Amino acid sequence: MTFSDMLNIGLMQGFAGLSLFAVLLLMGLGLAIIFGQMGVINMAHGEFMAIGAYTIYMSAQFTEHMAPGAMAYYFPIAIVLAFGVAFIFGWIMEWALIRHLYSRPLDTLLATWGVSLGLQQCFRTFINPKEVSPTLPEWLMGSWAPAEGLDIPINGLFVLSLTAIVTAGVLLALHRSRWGLRVRATVANRTMANATGIDTKKTDRLTFAIGCGIAGVAGAAFTTIGSTGPTSGQLYIVDSFLVVTFGGAASLLGTVVSAFGIAQTQSISEFFMTGSMAKVLTLSLIVLILMLRPQGLFASKVRR
Repeated sequence: MTFSDMLNIGLMQGFAGLSLFAVLLLMGLGLAIIFGQMGVINMAHGEFMAIGAYTIYMSAQFTEHMAPGAMAYYFPIAIVLAFGVAFIFGWIMEWALIRHLYSRPLDTLLATWGVSLGLQQCFRTFINPKEVSPTLPEWLMGSWAPAEGLDIPINGLFVLSLTAIVTAGVLLALHRSRWGLRVRATVANRTMANATGIDTKKTDRLTFAIGCGIAGVAGAAFTTIGSTGPTSGQLYIVDSFLVVTFGGAASLLGTVVSAFGIAQTQSISEFFMTGSMAKVLTLSLIVLILMLRPQGLFASKVRR
């Protein structure tokens, strides 16, 4: 094997890590808003990713049967729909359950774990107990070959572009919008935020719903690289918490950096060892770094 072949394999493996990075970052962004900004341990976050993925699948099924000529255009609309459906479910969940459990993190963990199991059973009963995959538009298929022997999947490029747009949107919203100002004020000092006229309960509900909506977008991205089953979300929930904790619970920049580091470490390690050993290596490195820096890579200085 020549050096050029080794380089191409390394680049393709690194790009595979970027696809994982994209899904982890989208999951981590939603979780960073819910866990990092609000202190809610949402163990059902993976199921909101599955809701987004199933929304894409059902949109593809509907379009294929009712308007097959629109198959080339349905996917971007379905992504917006995935965000909307997950947003609505998140809004209802916060109103019905989460708002009663603020400042009780262990209770939110147990309650959302129960919601997670319930949603998984709903997926099995009302959608499909087996894994499903949507029919993707033709423009998402194939690969781009910038050099001989180097093939980069187009769906991976699309997922990276989608992740960049969502990440930029979240950062702009947090630092340039009225909602972001209210979130930051509530996180800094809830009592003072209430005193200045900010409806912190409404802010909490909207924030939780937006975090769930972003998880829905992560599910939409996931459909381009894998099939969706009732337990697909649970495969990413641990990694998502690792991303948020490792980067710094209240730091979106830390979420981006840690998602990239974890995804690339795992992807490159899998080239030299089994998937299980690659996960063990990645987790060991994270634990070691957190022992040296328990606040995470980028700790935000927040007055409570």
